[in-house]
Amino acid sequence: MEMRGLMGGFYRLSEWIMRLSVTNLLWLFTSLPFWLLVFTLFIPGAVAQWQATTVILAILAPFTLFPATSAMFSVARKWVLGDTDVPLLRTFFKSYKQNFLQAMIGGILYAALFAILIIDFQVYWKQITQFQVIAYLFLALMLLMLISLLHFFSLLSHFHMKTAQLLKNALILTIGRPVRSLMMAVGVAAVLFLSVKFPFLIPFFFGSMIAVYTFYNFNLIIQKMMLLKDAADEANAEDATDEGKDNQHIQT
Repeated sequence: MEMRGLMGGFYRLSEWIMRLSVTNLLWLFTSLPFWLLVFTLFIPGAVAQWQATTVILAILAPFTLFPATSAMFSVARKWVLGDTDVPLLRTFFKSYKQNFLQAMIGGILYAALFAILIIDFQVYWKQITQFQVIAYLFLALMLLMLISLLHFFSLLSHFHMKTAQLLKNALILTIGRPVRSLMMAVGVAAVLFLSVKFPFLIPFFFGSMIAVYTFYNFNLIIQKMMLLKDAADEANAEDATDEGKDNQHIQT
């Protein structure tokens, strides 16, 4: 029997807290080596080795962070599409296994590009100060890559495509839908800001909130594209029908 009123609202809220926190913990656990290395950056004196740490993170990410994130996005996809009672553990690890190879291949490319951009940004920002303005270009490219990465995970969880198609379509969506992509970036930035301000949120909601918000926006893009495609197909069908009628009149 479904609970209504205030108690029903508290029950549904507690369910969503549980779903988000469990999925986020699974994500952190399956990408633990990556995050352990990230946390070492906060140790005094570790920042001096940031270049070496960035390279190691780029090596670890495709084999840990990317498969875990693809699995988290697959769970978020189920929720956004209405399947809120999906079994979390089974769905997460099934998706982790199914998408591991594509997530790893895409991760190698993204991680290498991010590592290059981060190192170049740091060099121009701190060492070649007379060309410091170029650092902003690398910062803009990193933002573009981040949005493209979010689209990549959404595409990977939603469609069956070759890895090259996923990467190409992720970039096309990023550039072709700038308003929605910017909204995604703003939402992710808001989650990051809240996580920094309230660190206790990181173990329970950081990744899962980003996945749900990102896939929700991605799904709106896909739905709009499908509506436009259906409208174009109907228009083409009507044109073909009218042309057929005209030909029939000519023959008559």
